Amino acid sequence: MILGLSDWFWQERLWFPKGLGWADLEDRDGRVYAKAGDLWVALPIALAFLIIRQIFERTVATPLASLLGIKDTVRLKAPHNPTLESYFCNITKNPTQTSVASLCKKTGLSERQVQRWFRRRRNQDRPSLLKKFREASWRFTFYLLAFIAGLAALIDKPWLYDLQEMWQGFPVLTLLPSQYWYYMIELGFYCSLLFSVASDVKRKDFKEQIVHHLATILLISFSWCVNYIRAGTLIMLLHDSADYFLESAKMFNYAGWRNACNYIFIVFAAIFIITRLVIFPFRIIYCTWVYPVTIYEPFFGYYFFNGLLMVLQCLHIFWAILIIRIAVRFLTNNEKVDDERSDKDETDESGEEEDEEGVKKDTKKNGPVQNGHTVHNNNHSKTE
Repeated sequence: MILGLSDWFWQERLWFPKGLGWADLEDRDGRVYAKAGDLWVALPIALAFLIIRQIFERTVATPLASLLGIKDTVRLKAPHNPTLESYFCNITKNPTQTSVASLCKKTGLSERQVQRWFRRRRNQDRPSLLKKFREASWRFTFYLLAFIAGLAALIDKPWLYDLQEMWQGFPVLTLLPSQYWYYMIELGFYCSLLFSVASDVKRKDFKEQIVHHLATILLISFSWCVNYIRAGTLIMLLHDSADYFLESAKMFNYAGWRNACNYIFIVFAAIFIITRLVIFPFRIIYCTWVYPVTIYEPFFGYYFFNGLLMVLQCLHIFWAILIIRIAVRFLTNNEKVDDERSDKDETDESGEEEDEEGVKKDTKKNGPVQNGHTVHNNNHSKTE
């Protein structure tokens, strides 16, 4: 059954134009072509990336963070309370006022103590500034090196300047060593991102990130199998051209370098919009969707490849809206550039402790007590 399913999946009429097939991609006369079996190399490369990342974050990113004054956040842990923990994990992390009153009766705690417990418990799940900086540093390093390597591999290729050249001689396109390693390294990196997604910083666009990683892995793998390699290298180069600006802006943001972060983000926004909303749809997708049908009849692989590109384009539009919203807010109100996808700590724990100490001092000084509870200053400015 498995063999039959494999034969059906790899049948030539699905992946090639009429009159072409896998026999056209067999190595001969010293010419080497891409093969599906080559993709297994990406798995050990992905594992190597996970190991290299751990070494990089400890030996490079952490000392750099220390140099920039970024320290690991020490948060006060919420005291063990089975009732509140069960409510937090199974019902909601943000209880309503009515729920807080009900929890007070069940636990014997005051309303303020219950609210403080939930704040601390929520903050426990949020990544520290150091963790965010190390992740941004790793991605910045890869994206920058990948862009430089991709540009070096394509700088002398005619299809970088004339996109129609990517289809000349298709599908009998000889595989170059630079293309092989560019593909395997990019595929291995995105596989490593998928493997580490559970431990990475979770943002509000978590689901979109998963879709992006899966679409990218499918796109790279499929374009490799059916020799869309020229188009694939252009797409990877285009994406890497903006990403390292975003990661560097994050690094400066975490370090507190507001002006550097703001201006780098504006550069990133401009490059992102030009590459993802102009060049990608009107040049790349045009050349993969419109031009090929002038050479051969459409087939399943043609629709599948362009379908994946459209998924990426939808994600580009989604992220462009977020980017433009941040950029407009900065340009019009001169506000600090912040990643809208990230959660912020709700309170300054040290300030919270100072607030508690202040209440105790007031109690000792004035000594008012009502119904067994200390009278608090209702005009405090602390955000609940």
